[in-house]
Amino acid sequence: MTSLEGTVRLGILGAGSFAARRHIPDAIANKNVQLTGLCRRDPEARTRLAHHFKLDESIFYSDWKVMLDSAPLDAVIIATPNNLHYEMAVEAINRGLHVLLEKPMTIHTEDALKLVDLAEEKNVHIAVAFNPPHWAHCHQIKRALKDPEIGQIESAAMYWTTQASTSFKRGAPQGLPAGHVVPPTEFRSDPEQNGGGYFIDGGSHLVAALLWTTGLHAVQVSAMMDHLPTDMRASLLIKLDNGAVATINCVGDSQFKGRRLRNVFGCENGTITVVTFDFETTVAVQGHELRRFKEADLAPVPGPLAALVNTILGGSAPLSSAKLGVHVVEVVEAAYKSAATGKAVDICSMSAAVVSGT
Repeated sequence: MTSLEGTVRLGILGAGSFAARRHIPDAIANKNVQLTGLCRRDPEARTRLAHHFKLDESIFYSDWKVMLDSAPLDAVIIATPNNLHYEMAVEAINRGLHVLLEKPMTIHTEDALKLVDLAEEKNVHIAVAFNPPHWAHCHQIKRALKDPEIGQIESAAMYWTTQASTSFKRGAPQGLPAGHVVPPTEFRSDPEQNGGGYFIDGGSHLVAALLWTTGLHAVQVSAMMDHLPTDMRASLLIKLDNGAVATINCVGDSQFKGRRLRNVFGCENGTITVVTFDFETTVAVQGHELRRFKEADLAPVPGPLAALVNTILGGSAPLSSAKLGVHVVEVVEAAYKSAATGKAVDICSMSAAVVSGT
């Protein structure tokens, strides 16, 4: 990989538990990034973050708009509650800043589309921090699905269970969880802030995995959820634009110890299967030897921040684009509407044109 020249001055809105575990360490480790602003309202958390990461307390802010106006910035990461993503992204883009949004991009499709238009007007980049575009095994799957030898995809099934229920309940156990620099907030327990329950959270990654690896678009969604608006279990049937059908099943309050994953892509001449969180992948094409690999066997792919820096300084296309972000929001929003009404929801909005490049 070509070495980049230049520095991206970075701010983080929502310098909380997740940012402390991922975005701040990634920024410190990236030679092309200078952390110049972090916003967190809680003064104790700001002090804890400054001490833990050996950061100058002068770069910390309690008011995000003051940070946008005062800190020297080229880009920001928005890792706040989901209902704040749109307003914060608008303010950042209007100041000419590139934006990396935690998933989901926004709660509503209309807002996501507005961000795409605004970013194009201001000539800045938006990226969305989905996992699949930053996992090497997903790049292998994407390439395998494009190989004419495997044929057109006919079906897909995405399955994921985890124990995440405490993150979606108020009154979680007090104290600092292991591996956390600052305690997590409880915004996921409030469907107004979160935009729903578990599906808009963990389920967004599964939707992104389906859409990004296949390069297809959803045209109809049917969904069942255990209870609304604080769902923990969801099952979706999705019709894709090539006629293929896909299912997504995710359980956020599983009692099984550990996480379970099984994804299957069925094609005319072969099958791709992914199991466990080692991402043990098997590519089986009729007439060819099986290919097997795990994530750890593959050369790493740049993470969300590194990929955005590569885009800003090197001119490469975002790995996890705003166009993907829009379509994921649309599928998630359609799923909640379907679960509420008991009817299939057609996806035929103007986003179809926007996401044609995903």
